[in-house]
Amino acid sequence: MTMLQEIRNKRAFICDMDGVIYHGRKVLPGAKPFVNWLRKNEKPFLFLTNSAERTPQQLSDRLAAMGIAVGPDHFMTSAIATASFLQNQSPGAKVFAIGENGLLEALEEGGMQFDSEDPDYVVFGETTDYTYDKIETAIRCVLRGARLIGTNPDITGPGEKGIVPACRALIAPIELSTGRQAYFIGKPNPLIMRHSLKKLNVRREETVIVGDRMDTDIIAGIESEIETVLVLSGITRKEDIERYAYRPSLVLDHVGQIAESR
Repeated sequence: MTMLQEIRNKRAFICDMDGVIYHGRKVLPGAKPFVNWLRKNEKPFLFLTNSAERTPQQLSDRLAAMGIAVGPDHFMTSAIATASFLQNQSPGAKVFAIGENGLLEALEEGGMQFDSEDPDYVVFGETTDYTYDKIETAIRCVLRGARLIGTNPDITGPGEKGIVPACRALIAPIELSTGRQAYFIGKPNPLIMRHSLKKLNVRREETVIVGDRMDTDIIAGIESEIETVLVLSGITRKEDIERYAYRPSLVLDHVGQIAESR
């Protein structure tokens, strides 16, 4: 049996989005056949994103606008994983949050209380509403004892006009000003992978993760002992693989090759 056949026989799939399913507003090659294949073969699947900006419903609507119908229950974001982490660590904790609707809604649904004066945690996610006042408030809260949480460790991400700063770059002024390092929840932290497995109700041995980045998707799978598929439709190029000490289980040009008959 080839590795591709082994991957196709896996029970469940965890799949990155940007660079695998779409790029910007464009659906990538093979994305629609892949989703159709998952449904036809009754494979439990989850779209996993390090972005904390959008809610599952917003992500569902975005895919629907591209012609891919996927309900909100099929999404796991770093915002949801962050809220779950805080629920386990400190139920009902007070948080000062900097982020978009995806993060704020997840924290509210997780029972967190918003407090900009004396929070237990400062929680940071990507946002275009990035103001000096909010950074100043975050610094003040951390110096008073609040613990610093980042939704993901990405330094950059894809934007409509090219590369944009992501969570780790934007949270850096708070770290540098306070001397405190943030704890990051998203990939490659295995924590978000465990949340995904629980949501799918599957074991790691039954699962494969598909992604376009060696430094987040593939290492997240390897550290969680989940089979990995790298697709070359996004960030990582074939020649980049040699720079890393680890290897994916399988390398494909695009995600649709999983669904192709052999």
